Order: sequence, then structure tokens, then C-alpha cells
Amino acid sequence: MVLNPDSMKPIYVQIAEWLETEILNENIECDQKVYSQYQLAEMFNINPATAAKGINLLTEENVLYKKRGLGMFVTAEASGIILKKRKNTKLKSMVADIAKEAVQLKVDEEELFEMIREMHRKEKGEGS
Repeated sequence: MVLNPDSMKPIYVQIAEWLETEILNENIECDQKVYSQYQLAEMFNINPATAAKGINLLTEENVLYKKRGLGMFVTAEASGIILKKRKNTKLKSMVADIAKEAVQLKVDEEELFEMIREMHRKEKGEGS
């Protein structure tokens, strides 16, 4: 992943989202240690304090927990928390944008749903 310094999204949020994606993709599993702030800082060429802020964000959301003297680890609930958060924020926002565009383009509900079903099947590898 490459961080986007020109994004409206702060770097620490991008770090947190990258870690979330790593967890969802099972590259980092439940009770597994995550990268330290210094490792993240080196990986992404950022200030360790910025990396720490991303880690702290996930700690506040109960995605990560601290083992004193050992580092940060993934909670058992992490995947569920991340999925719920992304469904309720990112996905809903995207759907709202799509619905607005569909109305402007006079695409009826059934045509829109069919487009979504087709893309969903394609993403799942089921073809069309």
C-alpha cells in the first residue's frame, strides 16, 4: 500500500485502514502481534507518532489490545468490528452516491439492482 499524502484523509487514518484491511484479508490474525509504530513508520516513511495515532485509533475501537511490554495484538472481535464499521460508513456512503447518480440518470430500481447483482457476482468470481 502507498499512503496518499494529498488525500483529505489524515495519514494516521490511512494507516488504521491499512491495518484493518490486513486483518480482514487474514494477513494478521486474531491474537497475532501487529506492526509496532516504529515498524509502520519505517514501512511508510512517516513519523512514528503518526503511526502510533493510527494504532491508538484501532485500540479505541477495540480492534487491537495491548500486552504490556509485548506490543499490540488483534482482538477476537476485530473482524466483526471492522466489517460493521465499514458497512455502516463506507458502504452506505457509496450506496448513497450510487443511488443519487441513478436517480439523475433515470435508472429504475430494478435496473440498478441488476447492475449491483452482476458486479457482486463478478467480484465473487461467479461470472455473469
